[in-house]
Amino acid sequence: MHRFIHVFGHDIAGYGLMITLGVIVSNILALIMLKKKKLLVWDFVILEGYAGLGMIFGAKLLFLFVSRNSIDWSHFFEPEVFSAYMTSGFVFYGGLIGALLCALLAKKIHKIDVAALLRSCIFFLPLAHGFGRIGCFLGGCCYGIPYDGWLAVTFPDDVGIPEPLTRFPVQLVESALLICLAIVLFILAYRGKDRRTISIYLIAYAIIRFVLEYLRADAARGSFLFLSTSQWISILIVIAVPAYLIIRSNRAKQVAE
Repeated sequence: MHRFIHVFGHDIAGYGLMITLGVIVSNILALIMLKKKKLLVWDFVILEGYAGLGMIFGAKLLFLFVSRNSIDWSHFFEPEVFSAYMTSGFVFYGGLIGALLCALLAKKIHKIDVAALLRSCIFFLPLAHGFGRIGCFLGGCCYGIPYDGWLAVTFPDDVGIPEPLTRFPVQLVESALLICLAIVLFILAYRGKDRRTISIYLIAYAIIRFVLEYLRADAARGSFLFLSTSQWISILIVIAVPAYLIIRSNRAKQVAE
């Protein structure tokens, strides 16, 4: 991790700082939305807690799975090795799946209206994620392909990016797209047009991620055949979400008849 801020003798890592800022900004906007929609703040806090835990565990589990062939499992539980694996290496899609599963668990246990909260505040995810991608850029992870054209950036040699150090800033491009997506979702929800915000988010991010995978050069997230793990998941999402909406619509028509 490239540390760039020193406060009172302590190093503050760029990645952690940006994640923290993203969560703070997202929560502030979520509070504005909750007030607008007259939804319970504590229900959102419960949902956020469950989803946050699910995201951490899901992101880590998927990373361990896609990296299983490169991990020395015979030394995995040694304190230093285990600590290194637990504090670095996450796959966003694993976190997204974990967050959604734990959101369903929160619904079952606490009887909260998860669907209404997600429709209104789904912008929280791409906004926080967008800040996180800036953190990736500062830390040098999730780096882009070798590139020396317009927008090219050269990373310092202590970040850990392999040669060449001049790369396409795919992290910043993804961040910009995610923040734009978050703005659109916020506006839709604020204007009361939030019926399809969850579907819009899932499909839009799947398309963004599928395309940007071609501009990423870190192979640590795994691949199968000619596509990365994230691209396969993106394809499944683009197929599954419309299929679910069609099935649900057909069932609603049958009930109405």
